[in-house]
Amino acid sequence: MPVVSWIDDARISAVSLMDRHDLYERCVQSPAELVPFLMALHGASPRALREEFSGTAAVSRTWAEISEDHSAEAVDIDAAVLERAPPRPRVERICSDVRSADVHDASVDCVFAGNFSIGEMATRADLITYLAASLRRLRSGGLFACDTYGGTTAFEAGVLERRHVQSDGTILHHVWEQRTADALTARVVNALHFRIERDGEIVQELRDAFVYRWRLWSVPELVDALREVGFVGVTVHTTLDANDHSEPVSPSFTVLVVARAPGAH
Repeated sequence: MPVVSWIDDARISAVSLMDRHDLYERCVQSPAELVPFLMALHGASPRALREEFSGTAAVSRTWAEISEDHSAEAVDIDAAVLERAPPRPRVERICSDVRSADVHDASVDCVFAGNFSIGEMATRADLITYLAASLRRLRSGGLFACDTYGGTTAFEAGVLERRHVQSDGTILHHVWEQRTADALTARVVNALHFRIERDGEIVQELRDAFVYRWRLWSVPELVDALREVGFVGVTVHTTLDANDHSEPVSPSFTVLVVARAPGAH
């Protein structure tokens, strides 16, 4: 992976500064593609979503905008981030630790844990407890989905940079850094950095905009845990296309692991 060379702060122009959460939504998330994917996989007109580790509730907001029949719960431990989420009809913002939150049985059609946040479960016991609670939250035939990354490079340090060109020509540079990784403990430290470029000049830089310390669960570990707590129909998806069942073709990959609660849907 390439090495990122950061610029000196003195060279950054103080114009049109952007918030790290706005940059995260623009560069990392894709709710406009994710929500239809979840609905298609569910297959039976799901109405209620629970977005865990929701941050600014981007997925919940997109879900609730589908129709007046759709509602969402956006759950995050950080009250300030939730408050930053623009209020939307039928979106309930809940400040809570999803690992210890009360469970309201069979209350939603879909549970989504995005942003690689399944890695917040530090031990297998934590993972099993969380997945069992997610299963109890789902109505009959409901859907659970989480994302993760893996592959032969999953425990290699390095960086990956992507460019996102905006409608006004601004270029957002999104840098993912795996800072440390221990294959013996499956513990990793990752960071997100952002640069904003206008007319060929870097006008803003956010180093360590987000730093994560995770337990990186492998896909087989997640599949086994989901089945152990009672989920059925576990599948792994490499794209946000419900009809695409292709397998990863690169040494490193990002996937969605999806499972269903037993019963009709």
